[in-house]
Amino acid sequence: MKSDQLFKVEGYGVIVTGGASGLGLGFTEALAENGARVTMFDIDAGRIASEGERLRALGYAVRGEVVDVRDHASLERAFDDAVAAHGRLDVVFANAGIDSGPGFVGSWVGSERARNPEGALENYADERWQRVIDINLSGIFATLRAAARFMKPQRAGRLILTTSVAAYQCEPAIGAAYMAAKAGASHLMHCVAQELAAYNITVNAIAPGFFVTNIGGGHAKNPALQAAMAKAIPMHRVGFPDDIKGLALFLASPASGYLTGQQISIDGGWALGAAD
Repeated sequence: MKSDQLFKVEGYGVIVTGGASGLGLGFTEALAENGARVTMFDIDAGRIASEGERLRALGYAVRGEVVDVRDHASLERAFDDAVAAHGRLDVVFANAGIDSGPGFVGSWVGSERARNPEGALENYADERWQRVIDINLSGIFATLRAAARFMKPQRAGRLILTTSVAAYQCEPAIGAAYMAAKAGASHLMHCVAQELAAYNITVNAIAPGFFVTNIGGGHAKNPALQAAMAKAIPMHRVGFPDDIKGLALFLASPASGYLTGQQISIDGGWALGAAD
């Protein structure tokens, strides 16, 4: 294959869960801008409508469906609809996820981090734990399972999970359920990659660091929090959805055809530790 074809995704059928905002919208844009036909699955009907209209006005082939990844039967039906609409399924981004609320210490705003009783282990409510696991882990499992129904018979496909640097690095400001779910999704990726490799289906994960999105009520948009995080990141800035588009395109394209079972961090060097 010539190098100018390595990143070609024109005509691909793509599904992005959580695809109407944040990193999911970045994935939607990255593939649509390069000629793929993308279906956004999202729980927010308003954002599906507004973002879909905006992208179609730019000439991109984008559609949307209201889907809650906790409803596995509905998710399966939405896959059927999307594949029927696009005529094929080449790439799936298992991206839908939520914040788990505060951890046992506060975020880095100012010079100190106080203990936070709401995030303490003994106060962690069952409902809070289960909701995060249902969306951030079981939702990814259900998405991969739905995709495999189509990709295994055609013996081709790209599955891309959104995990987090929290999958392998403890961050006490993040709720325990989030870290557990992302670590579970990371290992699930390894298991599924091993199973599906014989079918020419690659399975990889993107592990973002601190990105400015709407997750957790949009707290990442707080300028004071961004400034504090930038001090801890060697590149001295936080991430934005545009920063993740290149990696998304790489993992979705022929360029990554011999890469599977890998979790790629994109964090500005955060996991390396602070540097002046």
